[in-house]
Amino acid sequence: MPAAERGHTRWGIVLPFLALLVMVLGVLIIGLFLWAWSADEARDGTRTGKARATVPCTEALAFGAAERPAKARAHDCTVQRGIDTLYAAVLRMPREDVRGWLRETYPNGPEPRTGGGACGALCLDVTHENGLPGTAEAHVVQVRVEYENAENALVRFSAFTM
Repeated sequence: MPAAERGHTRWGIVLPFLALLVMVLGVLIIGLFLWAWSADEARDGTRTGKARATVPCTEALAFGAAERPAKARAHDCTVQRGIDTLYAAVLRMPREDVRGWLRETYPNGPEPRTGGGACGALCLDVTHENGLPGTAEAHVVQVRVEYENAENALVRFSAFTM
């Protein structure tokens, strides 16, 4: 067997196969990552990996230590479970009752703030550190209020763990 010429090695044959193997493995790993990423997409566009399920509104509100106000109509009450748990409810109630309900429900919580944008007409964020009752299973409660007209308010209630 003749000796390899000076400056030439057998790696010239092996390197293209190794490069091909690395490229194939890279494509497989990237494809697996993209598949896992897209599988986490819930039906409503959130990235929780779990679809929302309808629950009784009393259950959704109780998770955040709240009760349905007397004159409120609750609907669209859901739960989403994954690493964390999210309960959501939509309430329609008299506009004049909103602040009283929030004070009664979260007496040690912060004052609701007003503002536009993502807040809507009125917002409240309550945690165990700033007034969430000990009976709440949630770690955070967020309330977003929009005034539909002079009499009615649309209240979006969410309570979740972190």
